[in-house]
Amino acid sequence: MLTGRKYRLDLTLGQAEFAERIGGACRSVWNTALEQRRIHRRRGGWIGYHEQARQLVEAKGEFEWLAEVPGHCLQQTLIDLDQACARHGTWKVRWKSRVRNAPSFRFPEGGKITVERLNRRWARAKLPKLGWVRLRLTRPLGGKIKNATVGRDGGHWYISFLVEDGLAPPERHADPGSGVGIDRGVVKVVTRSDGIFHHRVFARDREVEHAKKLQRDLARTRKGAQRRKRAAARVADLARKVRRRRQDFAAKTACVLATGFELVVFEALATKNMTAGVEPRPDHERPGAFLPNGAASKSGLNRSILDKGWHRIELATRSRARYTGTHVITVNPAYTSQRCNVCTAVDGKSRESQAVFRCTSCGHTEHADVNAAKNVLTAGRAEHAQPRPGVRAGARKPRNRVGRKANRQATAAQVTAQTEPEPAGIPDFSRGERFNGVSP
Repeated sequence: MLTGRKYRLDLTLGQAEFAERIGGACRSVWNTALEQRRIHRRRGGWIGYHEQARQLVEAKGEFEWLAEVPGHCLQQTLIDLDQACARHGTWKVRWKSRVRNAPSFRFPEGGKITVERLNRRWARAKLPKLGWVRLRLTRPLGGKIKNATVGRDGGHWYISFLVEDGLAPPERHADPGSGVGIDRGVVKVVTRSDGIFHHRVFARDREVEHAKKLQRDLARTRKGAQRRKRAAARVADLARKVRRRRQDFAAKTACVLATGFELVVFEALATKNMTAGVEPRPDHERPGAFLPNGAASKSGLNRSILDKGWHRIELATRSRARYTGTHVITVNPAYTSQRCNVCTAVDGKSRESQAVFRCTSCGHTEHADVNAAKNVLTAGRAEHAQPRPGVRAGARKPRNRVGRKANRQATAAQVTAQTEPEPAGIPDFSRGERFNGVSP
């Protein structure tokens, strides 16, 4: 199976500067290619990966800053953009910002990457045009390298190898027939149907107050000043610490769930919709004024939901389930918190509080989150017992392959739009040309 191995790099000053240039070139190619696609869409046409890759080869012969970058890193950027546009649509794909997006690039050919172990703690890898780079060997590589992604997180560079570990998924789980329902919440991050809670505080009270102070310090600085950069770095360091705690909790929880149960059932939560802002309520009696809409309390709830990392827990469980034979599925969460798992009566009044569930029909009393988790498990067992023909229950749709759109036959309108207008080429950034403010 394919798995990831992430290590911290120890780059020299020259290697770090060159890595920054590679990341900047990949960002420019992404933004320029995205603008190309949008220009063609406005004209009623369409441009795909193969045509953009051909134009990229021509641009490398004209611009030196593109020629010095590994060519397959730029091609991989176009491939990633093609997949993003196929999945989300051209107008929903975001630009890559120099400030908000850390530099990152991928070497797609694993056969050109060599890894040698130096001692117990250090190894080195040979990357195209970067040469030999040292990396901290925190765990064995354990497989054949397929590709490698280099990126910067804060002040450190990391490399992530995609390796083929040679392991096959087991035919059956070690504990066949076992199942668990998961209710994700704010007070308790994960509640299992067997009454066990998984919870962790990712940011302590002192850290929350310290984060507010750092944000105030950042707000008092002037844009473009060195003091603002140092203040932003302090804010990012604290946020990075909290994020790593969240990742650690998700990995450990996923390991427990996938190892202990053959069936893990989650609620299909639309987190993006749940954390949407509240629409303003205009006051018709006073033009320009607004009525109270509870936006402050809703924003606090949104921060609590996003802090728990619900989606990350599900992704980690799916990744770990490949090695244990666990089936991970999602069910409709409607009325799971209002339905009694004993008599199946649905009544909103049964949920007396966040933690108390007392059925108004049969009088059954239980922790509200545990009751909801049991309802999730019941729905999951019913769905898992009757899977769709030829499709595993809970399986995700396959990703769109590269070039799928390019292999389609263009319509007459697209052919006309591609032949008549002048094609949008990659701009010459070295001469000051720009695409809507995009520059290398």
